[in-house]
Amino acid sequence: MLYRSLLFCFLLIAAAAPALAVGDDAPDWLQQAAAAKPPAYDKDVPAVVLHQEQVVKLDSDGRLTTTTTYAVRILTREGRAYAEAVETYLTNAGKVKEIRAWLIRPNGEVKKYGKDQVIDRMCNPLDIYDECRAKLIDATLDADAGMIFGYQSSSEEQPLFSQERWVFQSRLPTLVSRYTLSLPSNWQASSITFNHPNVAPVVSGSTYTWELRNLPPIVPESASPVVTNLAPRLAVKYSPAEGSSAQARTRSFDNWVEVSRWATELHDPQAVPNEAIIAKTLQLTAGAKTELDKIRAVGRFVQELQYISIDVGVGRGNGFRPHSAAQAFAKLYGDCKDKANLMRTMLKTINITAYPVVIFSGDRTFVREEWASPTQFNHVIIAVKVSDETQAATVITHPKLGRLLIFDATDDNTPVGDLPDHEQGSLALLVAGDDGALMRMPITSPEANLLDRQSEVMMDADGAITVTVSDRAVGQKAADFRRVFRSLSRPEYTGMIETWVARGANGAKVSKVNPTDSHTEGRFVLDIEFTARNYAQLMQDKLLVFRPAIFGQMRTLSLTEAKRNHPIVLEAEAYKDTVRIKLPAGFVVDEMPDAMKLETSFGTFSATYEVKDGYLVFTRNLIQRTATIPVEDYAKVKNFYAGMRVAEQAPVVLVKK
Repeated sequence: MLYRSLLFCFLLIAAAAPALAVGDDAPDWLQQAAAAKPPAYDKDVPAVVLHQEQVVKLDSDGRLTTTTTYAVRILTREGRAYAEAVETYLTNAGKVKEIRAWLIRPNGEVKKYGKDQVIDRMCNPLDIYDECRAKLIDATLDADAGMIFGYQSSSEEQPLFSQERWVFQSRLPTLVSRYTLSLPSNWQASSITFNHPNVAPVVSGSTYTWELRNLPPIVPESASPVVTNLAPRLAVKYSPAEGSSAQARTRSFDNWVEVSRWATELHDPQAVPNEAIIAKTLQLTAGAKTELDKIRAVGRFVQELQYISIDVGVGRGNGFRPHSAAQAFAKLYGDCKDKANLMRTMLKTINITAYPVVIFSGDRTFVREEWASPTQFNHVIIAVKVSDETQAATVITHPKLGRLLIFDATDDNTPVGDLPDHEQGSLALLVAGDDGALMRMPITSPEANLLDRQSEVMMDADGAITVTVSDRAVGQKAADFRRVFRSLSRPEYTGMIETWVARGANGAKVSKVNPTDSHTEGRFVLDIEFTARNYAQLMQDKLLVFRPAIFGQMRTLSLTEAKRNHPIVLEAEAYKDTVRIKLPAGFVVDEMPDAMKLETSFGTFSATYEVKDGYLVFTRNLIQRTATIPVEDYAKVKNFYAGMRVAEQAPVVLVKK
């Protein structure tokens, strides 16, 4: 699903750099930007944006003309990656009239980049066909620390909506970021600011200017919100005077029901079954005994279709419109909206109603309720109307339409009854005409995403171990296992497991790696067998010292920073680890750690040790809830995970009788 976006590149100034004697070949705006003296930044900041501006003019015929100016100074060798100019356009609705760039070296020498250096390519090189294209100038090979890169572009387009967006910065510090919208007389604009206190425009007639200055860097941190939920951004809506003849040519939305009506007009005509679709659906569901079995059968078929995106007429709204169900079925491929549309069409043939759901994939906090706009979404999933007979963790309730099972037909690692974790808790639009609504997507419980690990360990008197491990994963934990398993060849997968085992037991020799994927049930099983010499350290010929926690978690959160700048984002998961160690003949437990229990608002952790019937039994249990923890509670999260690591590293001492 395509929405209008601009790609910004970012580079910048070392505070200690000398002033530049910029030559006449650089335009005035770039000379001005180059003269700016930014503050000192941390050594890990690769660049600083000196100037970022867009001037947008709406003509009386409805066309937008956009002039972009951008300048960055490279601070480190890594910052060279930001010496790139990119301007996107739609082939049937716009064009890039001009794009030029300049690179200013520390001695003042200027290198110019013109039309001979411009590359024109598809926005997504993996698409078969894409009307979204990008013109770019790549100066990364010429750039180096201390240099300034700047570019200017001019483009035209016929906008689909009278709504615009502006992102004031990426992760880089930004000295000046400005957005100007010039409208015909008697037009007006309004705006909403996200991730920052409200930015009020300076208004002169029908020209509006929004500006921020001296924005600090957004430092990457473990488990932090994505940058789209941290960087200041602007949503702008513009319209002519009430009753104006131009009003009929503009498309904007006052509420989410209006967006639903518009999207329904695009989706519903495409959901018409033909005889081939009817026959295939009946074949797939012939053995299904329940409503959920039927939905699973159809959902699995659609998930297995190849993902290919071919959008034609995007500028006229076709980037939001699926291909007809008959076309997608005949080709056996499609993108997210095609898959959702085909699935609802197939379900219609067996009297099961379904609706498209538009969502933002990748950041559950991106969509904001206060701005009704289809441009907030980049993905389509499906809501299936189900009876009380169908019980699943991903069912939500609509006040008029009743119980709706939410499913992503594009993510082939997540079966019906589950939902990708990055979509859980999102605000998404149910596309159902007048009954459409912005709804909160379901959140599965930690227990629904459990990894249960059982290990049987035979230990010899010299410290060698023979181990059988059985991992049982469900929900999104199983999806994680499944995703890795499918992405690798069998030898690569076995090698990855061998490397993981060796991190827990140095020198381990793996004799068995047996994965079993039960996709429909949302389960994944992994059985491993291995041996390791000298796992327990023999001391004074009578003591054996070892860690009962052979493995750390498959996925752990490392929080090492002394202080935190951004909230901590946690996903729901549960982990249960039971290790049964058969004590060597003639040895007894001399020392073992105390039991541990940690309880917080976002999770609980416990570790226990017990000697019973010649075995040392070690257990760990983690329940982690979906949560966003504020910065002021960083110490609580840090201490929680530090306590878990202490339990993982704690040794047991055996002594020979």
